[in-house]
Amino acid sequence: MSVDKKLPQTSGTNQKDMQQSGHASWQAFEIMAEFVSATERLKEITPAVSIFGSARTQPGTPYYQLTEKIARMLSDAGFSVISGGGPGIMEAANKGAFDGASPSVGLNIELPHEQHNNPYQDVSQNFKHFFMRKVMFVKNASAYVVLPGGFGTLDELMECITLVQTGKTLNMPIILVCSDFWAGLVDWIKTTLVKEEMISPQDVDLIQIIDEPEKIVAAIFKHYETRGFKLSAEEERIQLYL
Repeated sequence: MSVDKKLPQTSGTNQKDMQQSGHASWQAFEIMAEFVSATERLKEITPAVSIFGSARTQPGTPYYQLTEKIARMLSDAGFSVISGGGPGIMEAANKGAFDGASPSVGLNIELPHEQHNNPYQDVSQNFKHFFMRKVMFVKNASAYVVLPGGFGTLDELMECITLVQTGKTLNMPIILVCSDFWAGLVDWIKTTLVKEEMISPQDVDLIQIIDEPEKIVAAIFKHYETRGFKLSAEEERIQLYL
């Protein structure tokens, strides 16, 4: 005697949920692949300085020229220079480093507007995910140099401060350039965040404001003069948990 066996019917909604769940699982593998690819590509880029700033800054403007000079001096001093790989301040950073002695690195992101890869990159790494790109900005850096910028620059700045403040990454120089531009933010941090006990008074000291390229390079070397740039085994372990 034969028995008809019917598969349970799956509603359209459940099928859609299953498809979405499967897509999410495959996306996790995509993220892993992006992380592995970037880690392997950038592992020799050390010591390095990540430079942040606006994509909207035009070539030839004072901010652009200043960034280019800073990046060139850092490159000639032995630092790879990491930028977001796009136009504006990012392009100026890559251009200055490209003309210098050390690698110019661009961490490029796919965006619907503003972002296009600049041509001044010795090493170019593409990302789909913002958060993975931000990990690579901090994972390989020995210092952060922040020029004027908008929401993206502020996001990157605050992430760097938070990682250092919480000990999730090494204590390293966080340098704001163009004091007039940053004065209001720094004053608000001192008078509001500290006053309201949202941060500790000593947290303000995580930030330096330096306008002169020569002094920026000197400040980074001074920070490392007693310990060097090479990470200990424990420091390398900490960096795995950014």
